[in-house]
Amino acid sequence: MQAEAGRAYMRRHGLKPSEFVKLDERYDILGFIEAGYGVFHMTGIEGVLDEIDDYVEFKRGREARSES
Repeated sequence: MQAEAGRAYMRRHGLKPSEFVKLDERYDILGFIEAGYGVFHMTGIEGVLDEIDDYVEFKRGREARSES
């Protein structure tokens, strides 16, 4: 699930693997996918990608607030 979702996320956002790795290091995207596997395995890939997008935006928002 993690590899499939990671590749799909890179395609959706036009990311190179190295860019995805940096994003994962910052926001633990693969950990999020692993933690949500119980729900994600019943969801289509587009739903999983939407959840990842929401998660990354949430984490970015928390970063921005903590930097203020």
